[in-house]
Amino acid sequence: MSSTPLGRAPTSEAPVSSSFPAAANPLDLPAEGVRAITRPPPVRKPRTGATADRLFGWAAKGAALLTLAMLIGILLSLLAGAWPAIAKFGLGFLTSSVWDPVQNEYGGLVMIYGTLATSLIALVIAVPVSFGIALFLTEMSPAWLKRPLGTAIELLAAVPSIVYGMWGLLVFGPILSTYVQQPLQKLFAGVPVLGALVSGPPVGIGILSAGIILAIMIIPFIASVMRDVFEVTPPLLKESAYGLGATTWEVVSKVVLPYTKAGVIGGIMLGLGRALGETMAVTFVIGNTNQLASLSVFEAANSITSVLANEFAEAGAGLHQASLMYLGLVLFFITFVVLSLSKLLLLQMRKSEGRKS
Repeated sequence: MSSTPLGRAPTSEAPVSSSFPAAANPLDLPAEGVRAITRPPPVRKPRTGATADRLFGWAAKGAALLTLAMLIGILLSLLAGAWPAIAKFGLGFLTSSVWDPVQNEYGGLVMIYGTLATSLIALVIAVPVSFGIALFLTEMSPAWLKRPLGTAIELLAAVPSIVYGMWGLLVFGPILSTYVQQPLQKLFAGVPVLGALVSGPPVGIGILSAGIILAIMIIPFIASVMRDVFEVTPPLLKESAYGLGATTWEVVSKVVLPYTKAGVIGGIMLGLGRALGETMAVTFVIGNTNQLASLSVFEAANSITSVLANEFAEAGAGLHQASLMYLGLVLFFITFVVLSLSKLLLLQMRKSEGRKS
C-alpha cells in the first residue's frame, strides 16, 4: 500500500511535464505579445509646451510694446524738432497761409488744405469705382474673367508712384486741360460760384489733377480689400436672399454690406492713409505753389508731403526746419484723427446693431 497524506484524496493525474508542448497551454501568448509585454516603456521626453507658450507670449507682447514705443518715439522726435516753430507760431501756424523762408514767416494752411483736398477728391472718385470693381468680381463676373481681371487691378498697386507722377505730368495733365478744364471754363464763364471753382491757368496741374492721380493709386488697395471681404460672406446667406427673389443690388446692400461693413471701412481707411502719405506722385502734378489764389480745383497748390520732399533737404537748421517738422507733426495728427474717427464709426455701428436686435 502506498501512503497518502491525511485529508487528501488520491489522484490519478500525472504531473505536468516541462516538455509539454507550448501550444497545448491556452494561457500562452504569441511571440509578438510576449515581446510587447516585456519591452520596456518608452522614455517620455520632458514636456516643453508650457515653456514654448510662455516664450511665444513674451515675444508677441514684446513686438506690441516695441511698436508702441516706436510710435511714441516718432511722436516725441517730431515734437522736439518742431518745438521752436510751435513756440514762435503756436496754433496760428495752422491758419496762416504765409510761407516765406526769406523773412522766416511760416504758415501751414496752404499745405494742410492741399493735403485734405486732394485726399478727399481721391476718396470721392476711388470709393465708388472700387465698390463697383469688387461687386463685379464677386457677384457678376464670369469665372474665366475673375482671376485675370483681379490680377490686373492688383498690379496697379505695384507701379511706382514716380511713374504715376510722370504720367500725370506729361500725359494726363494736358488731356485734363484740353478736354476738361478749358470746356468747363467756357461753360461756366461769368457764373459766380462755378466759375470760380474751375478758374485757373489751363495747364492741367493742380488740386484736381493730384486728386485724380491719387484716386488711381488707391483704387487697387480699396478694391482688393472690398473684394476679399465680400467673398467672406457665407454663400448660404446670399443664396437664401436670391431664393426669396432679391436682386443683386438688394443682396449686396442688405446682406453683403451689413455683414462686411467693418472690412469695407477698413479698406477705405487704408486707401485714405495711402492718399495722405503719398509724396512723389503729388509732387509732380500739384503745382508746388505755397500761395493759394482761389479755391478752384484747378488751382496749383501744395501738400504737406510735397513741401517736405522739396524743401527738407535744403532747409537750414532753425525755424525753417522746425516749421517743416511742425508740418510732419500736423500730418501725424491728421492721420491719427482719421483712424480714430473710423474706429468710432465702427463702434457706433455696432451699438446701433445692438439696439436693433
